[in-house]
Amino acid sequence: MVQENFIKLYEKSFRENWDLKCLTDYGENNTFTYGEVASEIARIHLLFKHCQLRRGDKVAIIGKNNTRWCISFLATVTYGAIVVPILQDFNPSDVHYIINHSESSFLFTSDAIWERLEESKLTDIRGAFSLTDFRCLYQRDGETIQHFMGYMDSQMENTYPQGFQKEDVTYTDLDNDKVMLINYTSGTTGFSKGVMLTGNNLAANVVYGIRSALLRKHENVLSFLPLAHMYGCAFDFLTAIAVGTHVTLLGKTPSPKILLTAFEEVKPNIIITVPLVIEKIYKNTILPLINKRGMKMALSIPMLNAQIYAQIRKRLIDALGGRFKEVIIGGASLNPEVEDFFYKIKFPFTVGYGMTECAPLISHQYWDKFVSTSSGRLLEDFLEARISNPDPITGIGELEVRGENVMKGYYKNEAATKEAFSDDGWLRTGDLGHIDEHKNIYLRGRSKTMILGSNGQNIFPEEIESRLNNLPFVQESLVVVCNKKLIALVYPDFEALDSVGLNTPESLKTIMDENLNTLNKSVGSYEKVSRIQIFPTEFEKTPKRSIKRYLYNSVTD
Repeated sequence: MVQENFIKLYEKSFRENWDLKCLTDYGENNTFTYGEVASEIARIHLLFKHCQLRRGDKVAIIGKNNTRWCISFLATVTYGAIVVPILQDFNPSDVHYIINHSESSFLFTSDAIWERLEESKLTDIRGAFSLTDFRCLYQRDGETIQHFMGYMDSQMENTYPQGFQKEDVTYTDLDNDKVMLINYTSGTTGFSKGVMLTGNNLAANVVYGIRSALLRKHENVLSFLPLAHMYGCAFDFLTAIAVGTHVTLLGKTPSPKILLTAFEEVKPNIIITVPLVIEKIYKNTILPLINKRGMKMALSIPMLNAQIYAQIRKRLIDALGGRFKEVIIGGASLNPEVEDFFYKIKFPFTVGYGMTECAPLISHQYWDKFVSTSSGRLLEDFLEARISNPDPITGIGELEVRGENVMKGYYKNEAATKEAFSDDGWLRTGDLGHIDEHKNIYLRGRSKTMILGSNGQNIFPEEIESRLNNLPFVQESLVVVCNKKLIALVYPDFEALDSVGLNTPESLKTIMDENLNTLNKSVGSYEKVSRIQIFPTEFEKTPKRSIKRYLYNSVTD
């Protein structure tokens, strides 16, 4: 058990960082200090007390990243209730299901999302509140929420006659072994399960962030990953607030253009991102530069290439704000070409690995110790890892872990919980790979996506897709099996095709035929793709931007 109590981390932080900036909505003129956040939490606690919310009751939150999303989350867990963060990308039927399945009593939501929900289908909800200004959007018949909220200021004055002060920050005593968060996944398998995370799971991740000095007091972070997903939640938010960092919430779709402007303004001290974002920046900003004819010639000259790489590194660092210690990339595998280039120019990046069931971190390494092609080093102070049924030749097998970060199980789903663990209690990650003698983790692909070739070879479609995605005018791709042959579904980069006047069926066929030829020269004989099939729309993705592969397994002409 982690010694630090999860809830008390925030009680301590609010007291110690009272006057520091805590939360800001990017592009809007509103910033909360740590003291102001603590005061808002106290107001919500009075509301919960009036409603007789009990320890262990569930409170759901859905909406874009903003200051009140964060306040609602912190108010829930510090009261002793269980928070149920829901991704705003979920459709209304999924939201109805999650709220009902989790038995949530209260809901904090954006006004736009509330308009799309049906009150009659939210069977357990007693009240709903706006993430714009905390006003009451709905109260069940018989509730007195709206009346109480009309007198909230006087309630605060009666409760804290000297004004709410740092000494008044006192949160519930709740052991780390209690469930504090239920996170509903929407993975590539297509089945959403409620991951039960305890205070210990959450504290282990936050304590790792504190010990490794990912963030410190007075530093800045730009939060642009969805906080309803554990990766962004654990580090952009929970670790940041535990140490006195100023969190700026982007609250917009993180396109490269918007991000680069925000990085320049916020100047974050660490950048937490997913491969899709960093790969787009590489493709849009760096690739056009290094593909210029003169630049290619210069890079082939040993005395010049080091100077050019240094200039590119500086330009990229400056574009990302210029003050960050490292860029941590996780959530999915990084394109090998992008990783190789960043490693070559000594860009301060590292690749981590985790899953919601570990809240989420399994491995991480500082950028200057990071081993290229790995997914970082196992968090040995918190976890153990092993490879189940390793191949006798390659050593590759399924990665299994156990320890402080590992979830309690899936909410109201004993069958799925049992399936997730081995008979001796190790969590089956579903990821294939191996571990070296220094505890660095190397991943090859998902056990459920691995394809068995006609001669018994293991084919990892993700590796083929990474190569294909680097070829001209390929936006994204998916390799599937059709009639015992590999075919590649490709969503072309139509914007790039338009810009050079090649967006015609004839031109597109010629380009993809050439891409197919180039691809097959770079892979093993058993990995050759028989044809490329054009896909007209982007592939549907999970919250961490992985393609929902199960939707396309039966796609044919």
